[in-house]
Amino acid sequence: MADLTTLPHHLDSARQSCRAIVETPRGRRSKFDYDPESGLFELGGLLAEGMAFPLDFGFVPSTLGEDGDPLDVLVLTDEPTFVGCLLTVRLLGVMEAEQTEDGRTARNDRLLAVAESSYLYEKISHVDQLPGAVVEQLQQFFVNYNAAKGKQFEVLAVRGPGRAAELVRQGSEALRRKQAGH
Repeated sequence: MADLTTLPHHLDSARQSCRAIVETPRGRRSKFDYDPESGLFELGGLLAEGMAFPLDFGFVPSTLGEDGDPLDVLVLTDEPTFVGCLLTVRLLGVMEAEQTEDGRTARNDRLLAVAESSYLYEKISHVDQLPGAVVEQLQQFFVNYNAAKGKQFEVLAVRGPGRAAELVRQGSEALRRKQAGH
């Protein structure tokens, strides 16, 4: 089975689009993590009663973030997709964030995107077009989600699609350097 983390992301800078893989669909309490060795999605945990993922959550393949994992992405969809769904998304922006665990702090940004096939969100092209309450609730979700796991999560800034595309490019380069042994 192919390692999904190595699929090409097909970043299109002009359209600010790329591919993403969903690990945990919107509305789920179960958190799934992709395991590259087995090619399967493993149950990584369960959110507290009353908590659920607010959007489809996954990663951009062929990228590497500072936390050592592919870049995280939250995807607005017309309905929840499924674990392992590969879809093309338009980047809306990024929540630049730091996560602290056991005294170690690392960047753990969350890209924000919309499914390219969406009818409901087809006219949205920038995070600023989302209601402020949506972005605030996403931030609060990750603060609470991490606090329940004994971690701190702090959003440093919310930036637009150009910055999100730049992070995908940087994540690609970071992965290439790691694979080359640098």
